[in-house]
Amino acid sequence: MSAEPGSCHSTPGCSLQDDRDTEVEVTESSRNLNMDLQQPILSALNVFRNEIRSAKEDSGLSGKAAVTSSDSESGIFSGESELCVEHESDLDWFCCSEQKLICSHCTIVGSCQGHTVTALANRVTAVRSLCECCPEQNHLVDVCEKMQLQALRIEHFINKTLTAKERALQVEASGARERVVAQVSVVREAVEEEEQRLLEAVQREEERVEQCLLTQRAHWGQALALLTQTRTRLVHTLTNTPDIQLATSGQEIADRVEDAEGVGEPCDTDRLNLNAGCSDSKLMRGLWASAILLGPIAYGSAHLTFDERTVSSLLSLSEDLCTLTFLPKRSRQSPPYDPARFDSWPNALGTLSISSGTHSWVMDVGESGAFKVGVCYTSMGRKGSGNNSRLGYNGQSWVLSKYDGDFSFCHAGKNTPLHVIHKPKSLGLLLDWPSQTLVFYDPDSSAVLHSVRHAFSGPLLPAFAVADRSVTILH
Repeated sequence: MSAEPGSCHSTPGCSLQDDRDTEVEVTESSRNLNMDLQQPILSALNVFRNEIRSAKEDSGLSGKAAVTSSDSESGIFSGESELCVEHESDLDWFCCSEQKLICSHCTIVGSCQGHTVTALANRVTAVRSLCECCPEQNHLVDVCEKMQLQALRIEHFINKTLTAKERALQVEASGARERVVAQVSVVREAVEEEEQRLLEAVQREEERVEQCLLTQRAHWGQALALLTQTRTRLVHTLTNTPDIQLATSGQEIADRVEDAEGVGEPCDTDRLNLNAGCSDSKLMRGLWASAILLGPIAYGSAHLTFDERTVSSLLSLSEDLCTLTFLPKRSRQSPPYDPARFDSWPNALGTLSISSGTHSWVMDVGESGAFKVGVCYTSMGRKGSGNNSRLGYNGQSWVLSKYDGDFSFCHAGKNTPLHVIHKPKSLGLLLDWPSQTLVFYDPDSSAVLHSVRHAFSGPLLPAFAVADRSVTILH
């Protein structure tokens, strides 16, 4: 009984002619398959199987020749078949039980007696072909086909996607460089123009003050000379003029005295001082503040809290000393008396005393509709309902205020309306002591809402007031 290609049996039985036929077809089909590697694996193997069936009908080669040819094509042997070490016979059979090559004697008198064996040609054909009755072979073909498809995808990714990405990268990087250069050029041009304008303004102001000083010096120099001359003449008249002549010199003496009295008293005026506003620039203040807030040097007051001693009885203070909440009347209590506590206005002060360096802090104002944030002198009044202890209504405090949806800057009782388009949920304060500058800004955009320069004469404390809901110090 003959064995089909790929079948297994217990002995190297008959039907050697069929094995020879099969091996010849494997050789020819393998050559044809290698000539068209671009075909999908599945279709190539189907063609290969059909060629095997067709060649079986026409081939008459010997089994040994077929084995030698098949082995050469498969890459198992090179040239002639290897020999069995034990029987010195060709290794033209395959032991399925031990998964190794054997000779025909090994199945009869050797170590593989009784094992499941198959002709080497059949084994090679089974491995190479798409065996419909063997799920494992179908799986192998599927794996090979998936590998081929994956290889095509990888090749497409390398040749198409990565290449396109590389070109896009060059274009985007070039565009990004151009944008950076363009933005910096705009800023540089604006800064240079503003610098030139400010320097010219300072120069003009300096020349004006110098001219005033020269005028004052000339005027008071002449006045000094007049007074000196008049005094000298009067002294000479009084000491050297004879009595008869002196008696008739009363009018002359009165005229000279009147001239001296008309000189007046010298006084210092602001016209003799350089106007600090000549170097003031909203653009420069904004760029300066942005450079500090967004630049590599970070400023902050990580340990700033509310000073519990200063908190008004109209407010409650959270346990972490960072949140002030306005209290309704029924919830208010009378805290112990403290000279540092505000007793009439809903105010509180921070724990950070500032007299040097650069400091910033951020307040979460949330949904509060009435609050004030700013700074004040440590000496500001705490008692009574007068303006002396009301933030923004005296010369000792500078605050940004929100009331009834409107923002304003308050100092010495003067309110400066602020046009705030985006109502911020948080407010930042930046106090630079060296430049005597106080800046109120929006932390989300770093936009400067208002800035003021003032010659602060003493240490400052963060100051707060809440008349609706709560505000919180953010760290």
